[in-house]
Amino acid sequence: MAVQVEVWTDINCPFCYLGKRRFEEALDAFPHKDAVTVVHRSFELDPTLPKDHSDAVVPHIAEKYGISEAQAAANERGLGAQAEAAGLTYVTSGRDFGNSFDMHRLLHFALEQGRQEQMLDALYAANFAEERALFGDTERLVEVAVSAGFDEAAVRAVLTDPDAYADAVRADEAEAARLGARGVPFFVLDRKYGVSGAQPAEVFAQALEQAWSDHAPQLAMVADGDACGPDGCAVPQRD
Repeated sequence: MAVQVEVWTDINCPFCYLGKRRFEEALDAFPHKDAVTVVHRSFELDPTLPKDHSDAVVPHIAEKYGISEAQAAANERGLGAQAEAAGLTYVTSGRDFGNSFDMHRLLHFALEQGRQEQMLDALYAANFAEERALFGDTERLVEVAVSAGFDEAAVRAVLTDPDAYADAVRADEAEAARLGARGVPFFVLDRKYGVSGAQPAEVFAQALEQAWSDHAPQLAMVADGDACGPDGCAVPQRD
């Protein structure tokens, strides 16, 4: 038996960063962990951004939600506190955001090599745990991927070919729309159960248990006669 978990995420999304860690906490405690396959799918929070776009996060949040920059900065500190509680590093000021399409293409490249988790963790760390800008800089992406153990020439080949894995990214995004995903992270277990958002580990644990129980073999009764149970034994009827 096996359970497949598909996770739609975007590198720009702090709740994806948190959700991945909380899901991993649940998965590590799951008794059938070795039978669970996790695949990360592509979702762009803003696919309209230019390829070379990079801008500061705090002013962007303030403008997007109609709040002050002080409030936006406070929100970032709140996310930092949640990340710290989950054992993650989170830089609460100075981060940038931008177009993530090339990052998603790299994630599909890494999936082909069976090392998608390593690429995703490296991208998340570069975005959320380091002060250096990440978006709109091909050389920075190459550096991040190589630091995660990927071949530099292969990474450059992907990034210099705009068609490489582009269809795979778009297919993921189309599937997310078909499934009704309006935000990320969005977890889908065996295409039967959905979990939206960076839920507590307990919620992910319940979802894993439910998906697993669906795979458990169901006993088909071929005969049913006198037996003993918690309430006693069947009493033979005298003629």
